[in-house]
Amino acid sequence: MTDLRLAALRRFAIAISVLTCLGHAVLGFEQSYAHVAVALATAYGVELALELIDAWACRRAPAFRGGAGRLVSFLLPAHITALACAMLLYPNERLGPIAFAAAAGVASKSVLRARIGGAVRHFMNPSNAGIATTLLVFPWVGVAMPYQFTENLHGSPDWLLPLVFVCVGSFLNARFTHRIPLIAAWAAGFVLQAAIRSALFDVRFGPALGPMTGVAFVLFTFYMVSDPGTTPTRPRDQVWFGASVALAYGALQVLHVVYGLFFALAAVCVVRGLTLWAREGVAVVRRARMVPASGALAEPGLVERPT
Repeated sequence: MTDLRLAALRRFAIAISVLTCLGHAVLGFEQSYAHVAVALATAYGVELALELIDAWACRRAPAFRGGAGRLVSFLLPAHITALACAMLLYPNERLGPIAFAAAAGVASKSVLRARIGGAVRHFMNPSNAGIATTLLVFPWVGVAMPYQFTENLHGSPDWLLPLVFVCVGSFLNARFTHRIPLIAAWAAGFVLQAAIRSALFDVRFGPALGPMTGVAFVLFTFYMVSDPGTTPTRPRDQVWFGASVALAYGALQVLHVVYGLFFALAAVCVVRGLTLWAREGVAVVRRARMVPASGALAEPGLVERPT
């Protein structure tokens, strides 16, 4: 499982790096190169600093020690978070919000953690957490225009690029992350929430499905909502997670909340984290109640001596 996770991280990092280079050189990304540089420097710095602090507190060697290859593998999540924030946020010419988003996304992995499958892990999607937090803290910051991914493409390339994203994303999620049930549930749930909004509220069904035709939706579906590190492993739980994100998105649209994709995913991750904390709390209470009972049995006079 660890090897598959590392292989998935490497391929996701390569994919988002290639997209960033093509976006600034060919596709028409409107952010500056400085945004990318600041995001990467901030994410790398925060990731390394937090690891050093944790290693010092736990009296262990930092996880990135052991050569250049180990350092690169350690920084892959921060690399993905940084490029996602630089790609999807648009703060005009300001660099501060991009640095804040990268730092908040990386830091969320160390702060928001819960016990999952016997190990303590983060439950917030780092890229989405950084973006959603930035949109809340800096109301004047917006997301990148969806047309930036195909702004300079015309004719068949305008259709081929999204097809490439779908094919590559499907392969990565089927081969490495095993999140196809989550993606299917998210897509089906998105269609269902559009139908419900069309039936109950004055919303036309076609325009409600409009986001699905954009490259931004494809990237969100195959490369963000399906993050293997912050989503359930069992197929049944994946279906609930994907459907919950779609339901949250529909509710936010009814409430006229903008940037619904990012806030819906963040809300579902928060609810999942609270649920994990609650389960851990119940388990701690149960263990605490069992200790006095076992101790009482060990008191002299309460246990028969063997003959």
